[in-house]
Amino acid sequence: MLGSTLITREPIGVCGLITPWNWPLLQIACKVGPALAAGCTMILKPSEVAPASASIFAEILHEAGMPPGVFNLIQGDGPTVGQALVSHPDVDMVSFTGSTHIGIVVAKAAADTLKRVHQELGGKSPNILLDDASFATAVRHGAYACFANSGQSCNAPTRLLVPAHRQPEAAAIAKSIAEELVVGEPRSLLTTLGPVANKAQFARVQSLIASGLQEGATLVTGGLGRPTRLERGYYVRPTVFMDVHNQMTIAREEIFGPVLSILPYESEDEAVEIANDTRFGLSSYVTSADLESARQIARRLRAGMVHLNGVPSDPAAPFGGYKQSGNGRERGVFGLEEFLELKSIFGYNQI
Repeated sequence: MLGSTLITREPIGVCGLITPWNWPLLQIACKVGPALAAGCTMILKPSEVAPASASIFAEILHEAGMPPGVFNLIQGDGPTVGQALVSHPDVDMVSFTGSTHIGIVVAKAAADTLKRVHQELGGKSPNILLDDASFATAVRHGAYACFANSGQSCNAPTRLLVPAHRQPEAAAIAKSIAEELVVGEPRSLLTTLGPVANKAQFARVQSLIASGLQEGATLVTGGLGRPTRLERGYYVRPTVFMDVHNQMTIAREEIFGPVLSILPYESEDEAVEIANDTRFGLSSYVTSADLESARQIARRLRAGMVHLNGVPSDPAAPFGGYKQSGNGRERGVFGLEEFLELKSIFGYNQI
């Protein structure tokens, strides 16, 4: 109640949910769970590149007794099925996770019906190591986080920012991490890094590695082509560049592959300037022996999430970003609120 006014939250209605090929089941759960909890009905369209997780998920809901029509699954590609779903006048909200480029297409398609559009898009996350940080620990942690899932994570810390005089040290540690990874068949117990998703993604990663070489970045390890002993498959060599500056393509574009760029800085102010000089604003990382210094840097970063000293994400905290990394938030109560409308009933409590 607000005086005599009752303020309620109601389900927004029919939700169109579009999920990506990376982390497919996680992304489905992040949307379907809160939509159901809010009381919405929904139509899920998973990526046509990774449809199986959604089909299994639908079977589970059916066997669990989900009432007909509450959860609906439709398979198909973006330009036809996705476009029809997003632009349909009976869809009240769209929740989309994917690339920034496609996110813009989704927003335009939804504009004619003025439906709510919630988007979790790309990232180019900076990982700032202050001069007092333990590089042996922090570089290792950051490199593993960059290479995990073959680099196919929107919040991967792909830009490693270090004091200029410590760049060779950081490069040596990152090189050792990249070269100890075992790239190969995902079902092998020896493998620590599998292939990227498909031919198009492999070609994109190779193109961006080539741009790093052409634009003057120093190749520390990795590079073009497949790792030795792998003659086929979409396997990428874990790659580390140093002497990268923020105008290079590899520092500006989301690569979505196991490629780490090391950018030197001269002062903490310059580090913040470099970190914020991006169209993205999803996640950031700061490491310092002085927690208060890390906190101060965190408050200056234009990003929806900041990890201090390697602390992982909190699943109850809001997940999402600033700028072209999207709008709205997922997870926790914040994700639930995305599927609710506010209603004011004036004079509800009359005397």
